[in-house]
Amino acid sequence: MLQQFQNQTHTKTELKMATTTTSEEEEYMQNLRSKATELFIREEWTNAIETYSHFITLCTHHLSVPHPNPLHHQKLHKSLCISLCNRAEAKSKLREFNSALEDCDHALQIDATHFKSLVCKGKILLCLNRYSMALNCFKTAMLGNQASGNCEMLVGFVEKCKKFEFLSRSGTMDLSDWVLNGFPGKAPELAEFIGAVEIRKSEISGRGVFTTKNVDAGSLILVTKAVAMERSILGGKDLSEDTQLVMWKNFIDKVVDFVKKCHKTRNLIGKLSIGENEDELDVPDVDLFRPENVGEVNSNEDVEIDMVKLLAILDVNSLTEDAVSANVLRKNNDCYGVGLWLLPSFVNHSCCPNARRLHVGDYLIVHASRDLKAGEEITFAYLDPLSPLNKRKELSVTWGILCKCKRCKFEGEFLLSKQEVKEIEIGIERGMDVGGLVYKLEEQMKRWKVRGKEKGYLRASFWSLYSEAYGSERCMKRWGRRIPALDAVVDSITDVVGGDHRVLKILMEELKRKGGGSGGGNLEMEKVFKLAREVYGKVVKKQAMRTLLELCIAAE
Repeated sequence: MLQQFQNQTHTKTELKMATTTTSEEEEYMQNLRSKATELFIREEWTNAIETYSHFITLCTHHLSVPHPNPLHHQKLHKSLCISLCNRAEAKSKLREFNSALEDCDHALQIDATHFKSLVCKGKILLCLNRYSMALNCFKTAMLGNQASGNCEMLVGFVEKCKKFEFLSRSGTMDLSDWVLNGFPGKAPELAEFIGAVEIRKSEISGRGVFTTKNVDAGSLILVTKAVAMERSILGGKDLSEDTQLVMWKNFIDKVVDFVKKCHKTRNLIGKLSIGENEDELDVPDVDLFRPENVGEVNSNEDVEIDMVKLLAILDVNSLTEDAVSANVLRKNNDCYGVGLWLLPSFVNHSCCPNARRLHVGDYLIVHASRDLKAGEEITFAYLDPLSPLNKRKELSVTWGILCKCKRCKFEGEFLLSKQEVKEIEIGIERGMDVGGLVYKLEEQMKRWKVRGKEKGYLRASFWSLYSEAYGSERCMKRWGRRIPALDAVVDSITDVVGGDHRVLKILMEELKRKGGGSGGGNLEMEKVFKLAREVYGKVVKKQAMRTLLELCIAAE
């Protein structure tokens, strides 16, 4: 029936443009608009857009024809404004934001104070994270006659815009209430934030993200929403190959759907690496990724997408929530997600990482996991930084990474020449006493005069030994006085790899054994909080951090 109605609509639209029977025209246009409104109310967005488009075409034609009654054109202008606004809202539901904004602007050209169009445009701009522009729309709407009946709604939007505008400039965030309540409902909506960073040529690989100011551990560097995400429930087991393929297909479809609708996103994705000729790629200005940068003017014509290139880009740049450098805040941890975030795609790997990722819904928060100096490149660990060199080399083949960091260089040259290290590795394989192996490694480092960061490198590589030793009461009774205190090892490791949730967990368990728990041992708890900020970032207050540690670390 709907298709039949639409076919009749196309034919009648052409006929009515030539007819002179005013009453029939008005009746037909009223029926057309009523049908569009009905589809809109039923949330049949695609059909509503098509039907509104027919009405808008017909209405625009009649406005171009002189009419003896001036009230007739006033009525048509009003109907056209409402239809453009409703079509814009329907388009926004389908994430066709650019086209929706064009409809709002068209309506506001007809009536600059049209209340519904101002509110619709403000909401779309909020979705696009253009907070100051959205704020102007809502403030203008508050001056209209309809504002009094919608005061509470408008005040809410104005406050939200002000809050997000501040957060987008300051990079401050407080998820305390959400964490204290146990991650209820949907993840909170966050403000996009790009800190003091720039994209430059990298000595690690191709292009990288660099700080332009000193950054304290835990401070936020980036907050950005995924272009697209796909998730699957694990159900207590690994995903099957078929499930992974279905996830990947759905994810690709979502990306393709969005890039067709958003020219800016399409252009920015095109700037990402496909994993080849890294040194020849252009270095984009970081300002291109800011929400307020609209990008090039969109063409109404469909743009053909280079699927081979797009698939290569997604293969190289997609990130998963279960990565070693990531933490996820949500109630159900039995979930696996993959997504594409634009600016974080430029962050390179290092076995001495200085940043971590925190996933909150579709948002990705990048924060410093240790203190950064101005000009330092921001890096993630794509390979497990708490694993030995040989294991990292194996993983690097899978990732297609050739790591040339100081740590890999040191371990590669140093460990090959030390028979004692090979004996410790054999001891691990044979299940020898971990306390004794830790003691042997520490004694050998003294003889080799390994100090500072180099000592941290080796301790990080043999973390499995240290964590098992410190986690065993029997082992600590025997070796506790002969191996370094846990605090010293934690400081040494985090100095080179930044905060890590596994190190944090061992530190918390040690505190509980000492009887500190969550309410005692102020000095010990301060150490825990410091490391927790390096792991999760400065996103919650102290009380909420206690809850976060109970929900996330203790539950592992």
